Amino acid sequence: MLTPKQIVESLDKYIIGQDDAKRTVAIALRNRYRRSRLSEEMKEEIIPKNIIMVGPTGVGKTEIARRLAKLVDAPFVKVEATKFTEVGYVGRDVDSMIRDLVEASIRLVKAKWEERVRVAATAAADARIVEILCGKPSSKAAESEQLSNLQKLFGVFAPNNSTEVATVTDEEKKERQTKRSRIMKELSEGKHENDIVEIEVTENGTGNDTMLAMGIDMNLNEMFGGLLPKKTKTRKTTVKEARRILEAEEADKLIDMDEVIREAVEKAEQDGIVFIDEIDKIASSGTGHGPDVSREGVQRDILPIVEGSVVNTKYGPVKTNYMLFIAAGAFHVSKINDLIPELQGRFPISVTLNALTLDDYKRILTAPQNAIIKQYKALLATDNINVEFADDALEEIAYACFSANENSENIGARRLHTIVEKLLEDISFNATGDHPMIDITIDRKYVQEHICGRIDENMNKYII
Repeated sequence: MLTPKQIVESLDKYIIGQDDAKRTVAIALRNRYRRSRLSEEMKEEIIPKNIIMVGPTGVGKTEIARRLAKLVDAPFVKVEATKFTEVGYVGRDVDSMIRDLVEASIRLVKAKWEERVRVAATAAADARIVEILCGKPSSKAAESEQLSNLQKLFGVFAPNNSTEVATVTDEEKKERQTKRSRIMKELSEGKHENDIVEIEVTENGTGNDTMLAMGIDMNLNEMFGGLLPKKTKTRKTTVKEARRILEAEEADKLIDMDEVIREAVEKAEQDGIVFIDEIDKIASSGTGHGPDVSREGVQRDILPIVEGSVVNTKYGPVKTNYMLFIAAGAFHVSKINDLIPELQGRFPISVTLNALTLDDYKRILTAPQNAIIKQYKALLATDNINVEFADDALEEIAYACFSANENSENIGARRLHTIVEKLLEDISFNATGDHPMIDITIDRKYVQEHICGRIDENMNKYII
């Protein structure tokens, strides 16, 4: 388990600034590890201290929570508070966030189990592909195999006219076995990867669109407990794609789903992280009249889940007592105090994220591992365009973003994508990839020429 300092260092690779928020979530994550080392009696008494983040959009609130979950390989789900309605009204109820978390946990745990059985699943898939490439045995061989199976089942008794069934000679058996061995060797050498084969695949049933629109995410087969037979269809595909499909089928046969579900539910209960975004949009100022099913009603429904309750899912009851809830909102119009007092009390830790500075914008362009400039350079390199950005060009881009956010709605670092996309529009359009490598250097002059001369003359062009 990482120490708080190591967690902050890992977050620094992707998120610029916001040191207070990083320290807060790092401590919360470390406290989980500390709790896991306590006795069972003490462990039951300690619950996570939920966090509420306050700050303008585009400063890293969601990214902090997402990267935090990846660090510890924990089940993570991000939900929008504005999508929920009070129980009894059409729309998604708040319990669905826990059901989504359990589904995310099952995908996480199942992926680990698939990795464990990958070798066996690959071998079984290759064996099925070999049988397909060998073709069906002759009718004589099929009859002989059927007769052999019947004799094994009924002993010396055989069906009528069984003596008329021709037997397969040793030479034919040997010939088929030699063909299998040859194809298996060729398959291991990658000689049949682009060959077209015909395989039987299972159709995945999806939920009804009307039911999904009403917030009911269950298909008919799940409603009947899987009693309906699964439909199969014939599909023509390459050997490479067929291996991927058959590997998944063979892995499902090797995995004990009951154990996966048990482990996933436990992981969701103990390590799950629920990120509730836009929580400020359900904060009511108290000026409205009548029932408010999308604000105070949602807050009242969220309250028992955050404080600890049992949610019924198709995998059984799930406890929310030890899940970590992180809420976030800009709180431009409303304030934290506009939330109902009970809900405020369930988020004891409040941290404010600062608006990004001019220096922050410049660092965001190049410093993170997934920096915007690195992404665009990699994209254009596929079309034989080597783009380099001078330091003064980065300063000009950062100034453009900072000015636009100061003079209009502050959407944070997201505006960098708007400006860089417009800056490289001509280069991206004219790059075809059928020419030798071209080196292009972007400097301050280029930025000013492609962004309306001086940046602050007309920033409306870069306002979304």
